Formats: sequence, structure tokens, C-alpha cells
Amino acid sequence: MSDLSPELVLPLLLGRLGTPYRFVAECASTQQELPDDAAEGSTVATDHQTEGRGRLGRAWVDAPGRGLLVSVVLRPARPLADWPELSVVAGEAVAAALPIDAAVSHPNDVMVDGRKIAGILPEARDGRVVLGIGVNANQRADELPPEAVKPATSLYVELGREIERAPLLAAILLELERRYDAWCGVS
Repeated sequence: MSDLSPELVLPLLLGRLGTPYRFVAECASTQQELPDDAAEGSTVATDHQTEGRGRLGRAWVDAPGRGLLVSVVLRPARPLADWPELSVVAGEAVAAALPIDAAVSHPNDVMVDGRKIAGILPEARDGRVVLGIGVNANQRADELPPEAVKPATSLYVELGREIERAPLLAAILLELERRYDAWCGVS
């Protein structure tokens, strides 16, 4: 059983983002796993993406079972012209939820001491934004892509220990909900 299974994740969720929640062991990309009519907050996570993507068509490479790979549906009521801001909103949420000092490198990277630890991929269509979030969680140094445009790191490399992905996912979803609600003007 993966540590991202619904049995482990659902009891940790404290907000509306993350439900409904689905886990798939492997998929092409979590961005493709959410139907067009998925409700706001619908979330899918996986242990491995075979066609993970980053910004500008770049590949997102993962070590199976070591990263946090998730997509979340948002249905913002704000004007479409504002939606690109969600990349930064999500990046700041991820940075705040990580158990390490991290910062956003605009528009969509989360960095630790100049090394990329997470990325955000927002895709807007049909009245919704699907936020793809990839966090290098438990990858060892030799499992990180050496040819990356920005040098990569992971929580394991930085902290020297593995982290549990389910609590990290719950923390990210809660922080994202808080910041998303503030961005939407919901108090």
C-alpha cells in the first residue's frame, strides 16, 4: 500500500481541498486523471508519472514512490485574466507547507538555496484550473535529474531523512486552500 493511499490521506485532510481524493499507482500525468466535470477540490495523486510535465513543455522526472505528484481542481470566480496568479499562490502554499525554508522563484518553482525542490503546473480550460504540484520528497541525490535547467534537490537530500508523503500532501492542500481563499476574497 502506498503512503498516498486514501486510507492514509483522507483522515489527515482538514479542509475542502483534497476531496474527492483518488490515488493511482501510475499514470501518464495526474493532470490527465481529473475529468472535465470534476468538482473544485478534486485531487488525484500518484506514485509515478510516465509523462510528467513541467512549464514550457519540459519533462518532470520522478523516482517511483519517492516524490509527491498531485493535481487539484480549482474553479476560480475571479476573471480569467487573473488566473495565471494561481501559479504563484500555489507556489507560496507549497513553500510554506514544506518542513524546510523554501521560497518561490516566479512564476512556478519552489527553491531551497538556489535548487529546485518543487514545481507548479497550472492548466486552465473549461472554467477550471488544474494545478499540478510536484515535490521532490524522498529522492536520493542520484535519483534527481542531473540535466535539469535549474539544479534539483529533495527534502531527503536537504533534511537527511525520509518524510511521510501523506502528511505533507495534507499540509500542502490546507495551505493552498487558505491562500486560494484569500486570493478569491473569501474570508
